[in-house]
Order: sequence, then structure tokens, then C-alpha cells
Amino acid sequence: MTSTRYRKRANLRDVAKLANVSVATVSRVLNSPDSVAKNTKAVVDAAIAELRFVPSAAARAINSGRSRFVGALVPTLDHAIFARYLAALEQTLSDYRLSLVVATTNGDAAVEAQKAQTLVDIGAEGLVISGITHERELYELIERCQLPSVATSYYDPDFLLPTIGYDNVDAGRIALEHLLSLGHSAIAVVHGSLTSNDRTLARIKGLEGHDDAQMSFLEADLSVEAGCAAARQILSGKQRATAVLCLSDVLATGVLYELNRQGVSVPQDISIVGIDDLPGSAHTTPGLTTVHLPVVRMGHATAVAISEWIENGVVPAEKLFDTDLIIRGSTSPLHAD
Repeated sequence: MTSTRYRKRANLRDVAKLANVSVATVSRVLNSPDSVAKNTKAVVDAAIAELRFVPSAAARAINSGRSRFVGALVPTLDHAIFARYLAALEQTLSDYRLSLVVATTNGDAAVEAQKAQTLVDIGAEGLVISGITHERELYELIERCQLPSVATSYYDPDFLLPTIGYDNVDAGRIALEHLLSLGHSAIAVVHGSLTSNDRTLARIKGLEGHDDAQMSFLEADLSVEAGCAAARQILSGKQRATAVLCLSDVLATGVLYELNRQGVSVPQDISIVGIDDLPGSAHTTPGLTTVHLPVVRMGHATAVAISEWIENGVVPAEKLFDTDLIIRGSTSPLHAD
């Protein structure tokens, strides 16, 4: 078997030396080929092919003053909702010949501010952030750099940055009203952190004003395992809930898995509703009733907004997407004993 030998990557000077031309001539061949004589271009092209030269993106950025990338800050890549959103964002950014660089924050606002600075330091031409609760340093960075920036997964027309997202208050309300319409009043609410996630706080706000609901609240990490633990805690309670409202499908999936494992029938014994509408939520047993969040459409719209701002100076208006209840097999009317 022939071994592969690696050699130092060729640069402009190497191409110029082999072609016996100036570095400036090689640069013109790469950037303005019509301005170079055909014979000279042919010699340079042959040298490029022989050396397997690939133009440096960093060098191009220096020459053009453009990095052509957008930075996105998200809490995590562990959950499918962020993967779907980022895929849509990246796909549409590429239509504008822009690339995407993603940084994760683990829901820590201080970490987010630090990573935003790093993205700016390496040349980000725009930022996409999640939610509306951030460190002062992040806002100061955006203002100081006059950086096109959009907040997503949240809708607030009064926020200092354009917001493109959905009404999280309404998402919580829709989920609760579905359970109430089925006759459930003893409802366990399983949710993520209240200290680091404005989307969760907004969804809980959507549960207010329903005096007919007797709700108990359980805070959990956003993981399937934490959902399983929450289900065990619900089952061990003195007053058994007839329904579980999870403020994310990740938690709802864990609750469903654990109830099935414990021999509790869903929805005959306990109904479950989530929020997100993850791809797998339609394929659990039973399928998960949930509130659909339009993250794919949000990703595409955000990419268009930030791209138009960067390329054409068009500051985007805020954009609100509807949330919709998706009824599947995990909820049913309450049966009197």
C-alpha cells in the first residue's frame, strides 16, 4: 500500500515562483482573470494545478475586508430543535454566499458574551442570538461594533434588537388550555431552569390566570433523563396528577418513557403534552401531543433578515410566527373514576 505523504500547503509566493511571475499577477489571475493576458493566465493556472494550490480564505478576507460569515450563539447542540433551526439558518445564508459559525453557551449569559467577543474578533459580520435576556457586555459589543444582530426564538416588538420568533407566552397557554378542555385540572408542570431561560419564563407566564387549574411545578434539566426523574417524582406524590404539561418535548419524552416503564398507561391514566414538536415526537408510543414551534421557518427568515442587513443595509423588522397545537395520542379526556 502506498503511503500518503503530506507536504506544506502551497501559497501565492510558491505559485508565483513556479510560474515565474509576480505575486500580484497570481492575485489578479485569482481575483480578476479577465485582466490578465491569456498566455500568462495559462502559465499561472498550470502552476496552481501542479502545486494543488487552494486560495486562503483568511488572505481573501484581508484583501476584501470581508469574512463573509455570521456567528450564531445557541444554548446547546444536544437537542434536535437547535439542529433543525441551525440547518435552516445555514442553508439560507449560503444562498447569500455567507457561512455560519456556531458557538454554544450552555445557557450561561456570561459565557455567551465572551463567545460573542470571540466571534467578533475573528471577523463575524453579524450575530444571531437566542432570546432577549443577555449580559450588558453583549449589547455594548453590538453597539460598539455597529454589528447587525437579530434575536430569535422570541417575539418582542419593543426589544432593542429585531426579534424573529414566536410567542412563548401563547405556547404555554395553548398547551394548558388543551388539557383544561379535556377536563384535566390536577396538572404537573415540568420545566427547565427559571434563572437562565427567558423562553421558559414566558411559557410559565402563559399558564397564569386559570383558577380552575391546580398546578404543581417541577424544575428539571433539559434532558430525557431529567424527564424520567420528574415522572418518578410525580408518581410518588401524594396527590396524583391526571396530566403532565412539559415545557419542552425533550422533558415530555422522558416523562413518557418513564411512565411506560412503570406500567402507567398514557393517556388512559395520565395525559402528556409538550412544547416544540420535535421530529421524534410523532413517533413515540403513543405519539406526543405538543405545541409546534416553527423553528425551520424561523431559521430561514432569520438568515434572510441578517443577510439583507449585512449585504444591503436593510435593517429587518420584527417577525412573529404562529404556534399551533398538534394533537396526537398522548392526551385524552379525563375519565371519572
